[in-house]
Amino acid sequence: MQNRINTILQELIAKDEPMTGDALAALLDVSSRTIRDDIKQLDYALADQGAYIKSTRGLGYTLIIEDEHAFRLYLQRFTQSEQEDDFTQPDQRVRYLIHRFLLAEQYLKLDDLIEEMHISRSTIQSDLRQVKEQLRPYDLILHHKPNYGLKLQGTEVKVRFALSQFLFNEREVKETMIWKKQLATISNMTESQLQSIWTLLIQATQQHQISLSDIAMNNLFIHIAIAYKRIKDGHQVSLIKHDLNDITNQREYTVALEIVRRTENILHVAFPDVEIAYIAIHLLGTKMVEDKNQSEEDIKRWMPDDILIVTEEILETIERKLSLGIQHDKELIFGLCLHLKPAINRFKYGMNVRNPMLQEIKQNYPLAFEAGILAGIVLEEELDVAIDENEVGYLALHIGAAIERKKLTHRPITCYIVCASGVGSAQLIKYKLQGMFGSKINILGTSEYYKLDQLPFSQLDLIVSSVPIKVPLPVPVVEVNTILTEQDVQKVETFIDTDHDELLQFIDQDAVFLNQCFDSKEETLSFLVDALKEKLALPDDYLTKIYEREAIAPTAFGNLIAIPHPITAETKTTKLGIVTLKKPIDWAGEKVQVVILLNVKKESNEDLQALYKLIGKLVENRRHVQQVAQATDYEQFIDHLFQSK
Repeated sequence: MQNRINTILQELIAKDEPMTGDALAALLDVSSRTIRDDIKQLDYALADQGAYIKSTRGLGYTLIIEDEHAFRLYLQRFTQSEQEDDFTQPDQRVRYLIHRFLLAEQYLKLDDLIEEMHISRSTIQSDLRQVKEQLRPYDLILHHKPNYGLKLQGTEVKVRFALSQFLFNEREVKETMIWKKQLATISNMTESQLQSIWTLLIQATQQHQISLSDIAMNNLFIHIAIAYKRIKDGHQVSLIKHDLNDITNQREYTVALEIVRRTENILHVAFPDVEIAYIAIHLLGTKMVEDKNQSEEDIKRWMPDDILIVTEEILETIERKLSLGIQHDKELIFGLCLHLKPAINRFKYGMNVRNPMLQEIKQNYPLAFEAGILAGIVLEEELDVAIDENEVGYLALHIGAAIERKKLTHRPITCYIVCASGVGSAQLIKYKLQGMFGSKINILGTSEYYKLDQLPFSQLDLIVSSVPIKVPLPVPVVEVNTILTEQDVQKVETFIDTDHDELLQFIDQDAVFLNQCFDSKEETLSFLVDALKEKLALPDDYLTKIYEREAIAPTAFGNLIAIPHPITAETKTTKLGIVTLKKPIDWAGEKVQVVILLNVKKESNEDLQALYKLIGKLVENRRHVQQVAQATDYEQFIDHLFQSK
């Protein structure tokens, strides 16, 4: 996790404008939720260090440096703790000097540096030529002032970009190149050659300001090594089907050409032109899939047939089993294809892979991990290779990102602000919500309470009101204070972030029974089990298992609601069975008017957090349960179920 947080800091240092959570999530191959957690940790680490992370809804995150001196001292401590300097090596001396000049606030005297590094004047003069050469692409120069020494000069934007590159990436060369020894054995290359190729990839992407995630960088690295082996063995390289002219006019093609030519000098072998194009595709990354002129079919034409067939089979299986709605996500198709081409070679050559994020992925993104398992099963069946859970974790990252992207495609919530204190207070709520939620919320207007009947309910998803609304409305109501508190904002955020479509997959209309007349818990449970037995293929002893759970502790939680269920998952699918009652019944001493039979799929790894969150909200709010119980038809029931009060 620390490497990820360091990468976020690196990216924010380099940017003079906000960077969205989605952009950071794509860079690191994690979800937006993980980025939000990492940002909180980073902001905490920067406390009292002269900087903080500013979060602006709709724009993203910005590193704000309030005290340049304190922040530079922090970076000095950061780099000192992260590096071990060996002044016998020229590259280490050059790196140290670049760090010193980037972090120095005053001029540095040559004699002081000589004493500090214990080197000769001729050595440091030679090193300084290398320093100037490496800083030139960043438009930074070393200015010499007689009797003062040397000081770095350039725009603040250029200095910050250089800081982000030199303080972080060079350290990460050793950390992220995890397959060097295995690749050396497989490809018949020396570790020194592989190190040189990795370094040139880092340098080329830094110099041309191309951002690749660690996974994407490793994939490109493995591809080059395997391509070298295949060329040496006389195998024809897979051709891409698209017109190469579409790639050659891209800036990334020039960078790919530079990488290939330098690689040829290192390995003394000629790469075919198609390899330049394929490396350019790696470098283009999400830029290609974000191009509105690129259809899904266009994306597929870039990919070799064998890789595309496996990718399509994976996505079809995931959609058939989990119905995630991501089968036609262009970025997922592109990302999986690029990931699988080198990954399949790793499988075939028995290269082990370690996923440092595996436990975090399993714990926080079980649904994406379940989809990753399905992808692994397809790969094993299609390729006759063994896929372990480390690789499943990497596949889950791509899938999880697609799940997050799907959530972002939902239209903004449309609402009206209702307030009894006058237009001024309603406007105050309006601008506060717009500032907090940006493009996620569309506020059509404000209204006084007495004009409720004039609101355009057919256009609304939500009412935000600073006064209690006693009359039933056709849309949910979120009740807030005139001066919004943090709790008020969270109530609105809960409504906005709730994926109702995700919840509706667990609620079938023919499993919802409204305004029933039962007199007891036993009568209600018998009715529900009988009604759902055939639909859910319930086992014969299902009712017995529910009573076994009731014997341990009654499932009536107060506030007129009971959530009965067996001790263990028993059904073939996760569904709710729901009964609302005209009059409350006694349930182990509690009054109950809404009964939700929770049927969870046996041996399931489904992500049920949203479902449990919804049930939790009901349990906590008696008034909410009463409204659900009063619904007279299914549509009204769903509206009441999803409202937040």
